[in-house]
Amino acid sequence: MQYFSLQNQQQQVSFETAVVQGIAPDKGLYFPEQIPTLDKDFIANLHDYTDHEIGYKVIRPFVGDEIPEEALLKIVKDTLHFPFPIQKVTGHTYALELFHGPTLAFKDVGARFMAGCLGYFRRNSTKPVTVLVATSGDTGGAVASGFFNVPGVEVVILYPSKKVSTLQEKQLTTLGGNIRALEIEGTFDDCQAIVKAAFLDQELQEHRQLTSANSINVARWLPQMFYYFLAYKQMKAAHPRLVFSVPSGNFGNICAGLMAAAMGLPVSHFVAATNINDTVPRFMGSGKYEPGKALPTLSNAMDVADPSNFVRVLQLFGNSLPALKEKFTALSFNDKDTARTMERVWKENHYMLDPHGAVGFMGLQQYLETAPELTGVFLETAHPVKFEDTAPKSIRDEIYTPPRVMSLYNKEKTATLLPADYTAFKNWLMR
Repeated sequence: MQYFSLQNQQQQVSFETAVVQGIAPDKGLYFPEQIPTLDKDFIANLHDYTDHEIGYKVIRPFVGDEIPEEALLKIVKDTLHFPFPIQKVTGHTYALELFHGPTLAFKDVGARFMAGCLGYFRRNSTKPVTVLVATSGDTGGAVASGFFNVPGVEVVILYPSKKVSTLQEKQLTTLGGNIRALEIEGTFDDCQAIVKAAFLDQELQEHRQLTSANSINVARWLPQMFYYFLAYKQMKAAHPRLVFSVPSGNFGNICAGLMAAAMGLPVSHFVAATNINDTVPRFMGSGKYEPGKALPTLSNAMDVADPSNFVRVLQLFGNSLPALKEKFTALSFNDKDTARTMERVWKENHYMLDPHGAVGFMGLQQYLETAPELTGVFLETAHPVKFEDTAPKSIRDEIYTPPRVMSLYNKEKTATLLPADYTAFKNWLMR
C-alpha cells in the first residue's frame, strides 16, 4: 500500500515512510492510495473470528508486506489486549466502552499500535527518533503509556496549561524515562500548530529525526477502525442496522469509522457530536470551513477548532458535501446540556457518562429522533474518573475510581512550562 499527501497526490510513500515521517514534507496528511474492500463472507461471519484475527485482517491491507505476518499479529495482539464491551443504556441506545485500556481512554489502541509499528521499523536503527505529540487531554497519556521505554524513541508531549483534567495531566507528566512533557501557555490548537511547524523546519529536522503520534499519523488513525468492527460483531445478530455517534475533536476517530464503512462494514450512518467548538457542524450547514479560536469546555479533549482529520473525511467522499451528508451528520452541544445529560442518565439509567460520552449520547438521541428504526451506539471514549474534578457535583461522589488510578495522584508532576511560541519550543528542543 502506498500513501499520498493530501496536498499533492503525486507524492507517494510507503507505509513505513508515512509512519516515520508522520506528516508529508508539504504539510499534507497521508492518505492510502486505495481503499481495500473486505470479503463479504468475512463481514457476515465476524462472530467466527477472534478480536485479534479481526484486527489483523482489517489492518493488513494498509500495512502490506512491510511488517511480516507474525510481527504484525503480535502488534495487533499487544494493541487489543483489553475488552471493548457494549452496554445498553436506554431503549435502542448502547454505549461502546473504549476506556478499559491502560490509560482509561480510547486512544490506547492507536497509541499502542503505532508504538508497535515504530518499534518494528526502528529495530535495527542506531539513530533515535523523537515523537512529537500535541494533546487536548487523552492522547498524551495514551502515547506516554504506549511508548514508555520503547528503545530508540524519545517522546515529547505538548499540552495546554490548565486545560486538561488532573488525572490526564498526571498520566502524561509522571512516567519520566523517555517521556517528557511541555506545558504550553495556550490552547490545543496552539500545541498542534507548534508540532506541525516543527515538521516543516529543515534545521530542526537535521538536528533530530521527528515523527508525530497524533491522529495525523496513519498508524495512530487507521487502527481506530478496530472499534467499529468489534462493536458490529457484538451487535449484528440482534441489531444489524446501526448508527454510530462519535464524540469528535480532531475527527480521527470518526474518520476511522467512515473508513471501516468504506471497506464494507455495513453502518447506516455516522454522527459527529461536538461541543461548542462547532467548526464542522457549521460547515455542514453552510459549506464554508471557518475555524475560530478553540474554546474551553467540560469535554476538553474535544476543544479543537481546526480539526486536522476532517480533510481525510472529505477525501473519503471525493470532497463532495452532498455525498458526505448522505452518510454523516454533525451536531454540537453546550456544557449546560452536557452536565444535565450526565446527571439525567445517571439518575434514570444508572449509567455514568464522562462529558465526551455525554456529548456522543446527545448526538445519538437527536439523530434517532429522525431515524427511530435504527439502533444507536455512542462511543464512551474515556472513563468518567478522568473528569471527576469537573463532573456535576450531584454525581461526583458516585464516580468509581479504579484502584490503579489512586497511585497516580500521589506521583509528582514533571513538566516544562513554555509560552505558545514556536521559537521558544525550538530552542528548548535544540538544546
